[in-house]
Amino acid sequence: MHAFFASGRAVDLVLALMLAEALLLAGLHRYAGRAPPPDRWLANLGSGFCLLLGLRAVIAGAAWPWLALALTGSLAAHLIDLRRRWH
Repeated sequence: MHAFFASGRAVDLVLALMLAEALLLAGLHRYAGRAPPPDRWLANLGSGFCLLLGLRAVIAGAAWPWLALALTGSLAAHLIDLRRRWH
């Protein structure tokens, strides 16, 4: 189990599940009208996705600019989400 987390595969699994969730929600909204529209949840999901990409970069030993890029993406998505919720 230690190797699963230390290798970053746990993060990869969560990222894959988040992508599947996004595709499922978008599909349910488009074809069945049974999910909220993507503009209501995409920024929130994107913020978490970017945070996990940052974690993955750290686990992989990537250079610091990759972490900074992921954190900046997360901040941007978070601010977009806040703006949408504020109005």
